[in-house]
Amino acid sequence: MMQRNTMPTCRTRLVLSYRHAFHAGNHADVFKHLALSLIVRALQRKTSPLCYIDTHAGAGRYDLTSREAEKIGEFRDGIARLWRREDAPDVSRAFLDILSAMNPNANLRYYPGSPVIARELLRAQDRMVLIERHPTDHLRLAEEFDRVPRCRVEFGDGFELLKAFVPPREKRGVVLIDPSYELKTDYKAVVALLSDAVERWATGTFVLWYPLINRTVADQLLRRMLVTEIPKILRVEFGLGKPALGAGLWGSGLVIINPPYQVDEQLKRLLPWLRRVMKAAPEAPCTVSWLAAE
Repeated sequence: MMQRNTMPTCRTRLVLSYRHAFHAGNHADVFKHLALSLIVRALQRKTSPLCYIDTHAGAGRYDLTSREAEKIGEFRDGIARLWRREDAPDVSRAFLDILSAMNPNANLRYYPGSPVIARELLRAQDRMVLIERHPTDHLRLAEEFDRVPRCRVEFGDGFELLKAFVPPREKRGVVLIDPSYELKTDYKAVVALLSDAVERWATGTFVLWYPLINRTVADQLLRRMLVTEIPKILRVEFGLGKPALGAGLWGSGLVIINPPYQVDEQLKRLLPWLRRVMKAAPEAPCTVSWLAAE
């Protein structure tokens, strides 16, 4: 049965304005969730148990017909372009099968957040820890996972609470760190968080999402990652728009520490297809490269 903690820490009393329901299913979501599904599936090549930890879990699932989703409609240039496509490559199937199961009719209505994707992929021996600081989203997340075994839902700040869960008793697993970056300090905080977490759990796989709004800011984050001297860091970037200041979210990136074997090659096969079906601009980012080797 799901465990949950509803006691806020001092930092969780600061409720930021970001709500992912307005952006669910956009190009950044699709890119991130395709990569996450590849990583989890790759880790499951071995039978030993996994622990999945989500530091900024959100509400779990999103209704694309809701007022929030319809207000901006970002999903139309995101997941809607992949819906019911018959040319999807095998490396996309784990994610797209979950999407189809959530929408058994012809209409695309529900979009799975990362906790739901993980839930559908994890096995009986695997375990989940989900952390969310927004009260409304935490409530929805707790309801979504109320009867899910081997799952713990925490109310609080993922930056503060992660240290309580790493290292887990499982030797293997994945941590997804996906903050909103509403606070400029988050760009430094994520690097400190990763540095501490990797020191605690050297065998874990860590996935950090970052926005591409300002190339300079993103590059500063990547340079800070290099300074940590953490080995085996894969850098992956994908977007739709031409890189430019004032263009909004024209792309996003993932820093993947300890990626499972061949995930980099799978992403190299996946991203060109994603770029084509999403009608990305020629100048839009689409790269897979090693930021740091072993």
